Amino acid sequence: MTALKIVSLPKLKRPVMIIAFQGWNDGGQGATLAAGYLARLWDATHFAEIDPEEFFDFQATRPQVSLIDGETRALTWPENAFFHARPDGQNHDVVLLIGVEPNLRWRSFTELVVGLARDLGVERVITLGSLLADVPHTRPAPITASGDDADSIDRLDVDTSRYEGPTGIVGVIQDACRRAGMKTVSFWAAVPHYVSLTPSPRAALALCERVDQLLGTDLDLEELEQAVDSYTESVSEAVAGDEETTSYIEALERQSDSGEPPEEY
Repeated sequence: MTALKIVSLPKLKRPVMIIAFQGWNDGGQGATLAAGYLARLWDATHFAEIDPEEFFDFQATRPQVSLIDGETRALTWPENAFFHARPDGQNHDVVLLIGVEPNLRWRSFTELVVGLARDLGVERVITLGSLLADVPHTRPAPITASGDDADSIDRLDVDTSRYEGPTGIVGVIQDACRRAGMKTVSFWAAVPHYVSLTPSPRAALALCERVDQLLGTDLDLEELEQAVDSYTESVSEAVAGDEETTSYIEALERQSDSGEPPEEY
């Protein structure tokens, strides 16, 4: 029995796959906010998922209980789900994998993802991540990029990532896709470390803008832009009474305005 559960295998035209996971790869939830926004904007259809049983330590990543109508308890397991969509005005499809970074058997998990991508005829894989860094909440989120699709990366207004060190599941999947002959691009948005627990629409907006540039999809980002305004206002209000934090943010703003690269965590 395979852990990949396919509801119906869609017939797609030259699909691109976009991947984002909750967890280590998702500071301020920037990556999953971006992927979820794209799925909703494109009215994406769910068509497959990966059974969590083989890939999660449920003491580390616990299922969640919620109340329906204030009475009935519903149980939600860690989910990794696949969706497909055809963005307006495009002559190719998009597949989205949105989920939770697994705890176990990363190579087996990756084989399922790459195998499905190959079966669907995926030509390019875009992975999304967000990381904590010395950046202010009042400025656009810096983006770095990596991958073997150098021509596409060079066309975008992004810095090339020079990161070396531990990686998450997106790094493992990106490497496997590259080895399987697919073009790969990984976008990472920087998130203010002093508000790391607050969802960051700034990071999500920056990631969606780069996906839009890469694919030429003419995205409607107004909702995210409005969320950024609310986010900036609420964080500024929260730190207004702390002189030390306010001074620190002002220093980060000067650094950002000067074009200096932020320090990552």
